[in-house]
Amino acid sequence: MLCVDNTFASPVLQQPIALGADIVVHSATKYLGGHSDLIAGVVVTKTAELGAKIKYLQNACGAILGPFDSWLVIRGIETLHLRMKQHCNSALSIAQFLTTHPAVDKVYYPGLSNHPNHTIAAKQSSGFGGIISFSLKTNTEKAAIELVTSTQLFKLAESLGGIKSLISHPANMTHKSIPATKRRAAGVADSLVRLSIGLEDADDLIKDLQQALDLQKTNNPFKQALTTIN
Repeated sequence: MLCVDNTFASPVLQQPIALGADIVVHSATKYLGGHSDLIAGVVVTKTAELGAKIKYLQNACGAILGPFDSWLVIRGIETLHLRMKQHCNSALSIAQFLTTHPAVDKVYYPGLSNHPNHTIAAKQSSGFGGIISFSLKTNTEKAAIELVTSTQLFKLAESLGGIKSLISHPANMTHKSIPATKRRAAGVADSLVRLSIGLEDADDLIKDLQQALDLQKTNNPFKQALTTIN
């Protein structure tokens, strides 16, 4: 069987079952909910028989949402197609901006024509999503920390897929538990930064990244906290 985590694309951009998958899972905490106010998951199956098996296990284990959380997911799905359009449009504009900034080394976004998976992404998806990663030419944790603690519209947090734009430093946050040598070997550079593009105006987000890339603030409590942790 083929199981696909379709969280980053959402059903709006990609339908894995139509491409041959048997099971599709989503972290509904992300784009499906879309407002960063619930924790939930969704499983979609290709056949009714497979769905019945998962439903049995779900009932036996008790892994179900409460009524209010279920309503929050439904509320989010009702605006999903509109939100994904904005996420994608803004992300492409921001990714293109990042490729032109002298402080940026590499930009990872499948909507860029030079991305190694651009062709297949364009073939099987109707959009390229709202997640961007990029590394800095000054490839140090210090440089990345100064950047992620200097934004004003981008909030420093690990999640993604909400209406508000988020910025994170994987080496100190999502991938902190991975030994540095293994992390770097997997392509997670010390200066890698991840963006989750929200629904704010794209020009405002670009200006925020511009000032953060151009300036290094020294009196930021988040930067001091991360530096202390290191």
